[in-house]
Amino acid sequence: MRTLLTLVMLAGICSAQKVSTLDLLQMARTRASGLEQALRETLGADNIQKGTAAAGELGDFLFATEAEKGPSLQINNEPPIPAFKVGSLWVVQTRLITGTSYRYTWIADGKPIGGGNNLPAFEPDSCSQPGVPQGKLTGPIEVPSKIYPGVKANVWYYVPAQWDGQTPLAVQVWGDGQQFMDPRPGHWRVLDTLDNLTAQKRIPLMVSIFIQAGTGPRNQRSIEYDTVSDTYLHRLLDEIFPVVAEKVKMRTDGYSRAIQGLSSGAIMAFNAAFINPDAFSRVLSWIGSYTALQRSAAHPEGGAEYPTMVRREAKRNIRVWLQDGAGDLDNQFGYWPVANLGMANALKFKGYDYHFSFGVGEHNNAQGAAELPEAMTWLWRDYDPAKTSQEFAQDPAEKDQPAWRVVQLNRK
Repeated sequence: MRTLLTLVMLAGICSAQKVSTLDLLQMARTRASGLEQALRETLGADNIQKGTAAAGELGDFLFATEAEKGPSLQINNEPPIPAFKVGSLWVVQTRLITGTSYRYTWIADGKPIGGGNNLPAFEPDSCSQPGVPQGKLTGPIEVPSKIYPGVKANVWYYVPAQWDGQTPLAVQVWGDGQQFMDPRPGHWRVLDTLDNLTAQKRIPLMVSIFIQAGTGPRNQRSIEYDTVSDTYLHRLLDEIFPVVAEKVKMRTDGYSRAIQGLSSGAIMAFNAAFINPDAFSRVLSWIGSYTALQRSAAHPEGGAEYPTMVRREAKRNIRVWLQDGAGDLDNQFGYWPVANLGMANALKFKGYDYHFSFGVGEHNNAQGAAELPEAMTWLWRDYDPAKTSQEFAQDPAEKDQPAWRVVQLNRK
């Protein structure tokens, strides 16, 4: 079984632990001797100096830094928490609500002295649980392309332990799929989440298809993902799905198919469902690049046209979970937070069954990873394997809500 351990990202990368997170938390509670050394060895001197040292498990978190005077730690916009002294270090121990991500800032003499903006707080359903059957992962399988000549991509597929080997499975596609099988604490924890939600019957029995963007002579990922066309959709349906279907019986109705992506992968996922809702009816979009990364004669502003297209064109029968953070990218191709807000308002305006999760993060996996169990449960809610279609309607409670608005927060 995978270990039940959740160590948050330390400056984006989890280091090998000298002391377990549980032991660190207990040592901090009791102010145990040896805590300073354990913090330095486990969290790393560089992270402590920069104020990015943090560890947590299931809502219990520990932060450590160095400062001349006693600092406090502000989490999001909450009141600062005074630190306590541990040798030459300053430490804060607190509880955070799980299933989301956080920004934290060390403050001394009224000035910021360190912190981070992409701290995921994982919930139990993101962690390996005793007694929960684990699915089977197959791959990588290299799949060449005729649609994109000279291009190939690695593909993996994951089937639940409960599958009988005969009943056709629902389908969940994961763009940039190579990264979601990383078992290191602090990363996506997709396989654990799939196992737990399947065992709890919060998602149907499904085959998860993890697809790496193609490799070729050019920037193939952006060409495949950011281009507003049906080309990559055909790559999925005509070249990749048949390879998996040789080993796994799969549902062919769009009602039983979902597609996920982050960044450029998010617009790829939305593009596939928007163009052909009979192929995919459920979309999981994280930090989506609804911007002008790939322009064409048909779409001069590329994916930046999507908010307007959603408003003007006929409503598609799709369900969309949309996530972004206030610290997302701002560059020559567009401004990601406002682009995603524009998508949310367009989906709301047109009556789509959608959910917009807007946090504090940057162009980063933290929020999407932390809320994955909730997102998957929402996306597949009320699924009935006896059906092949369903009319997705906007929640009446959402209809009564105002449109999303921008509020000036970072300037006086």
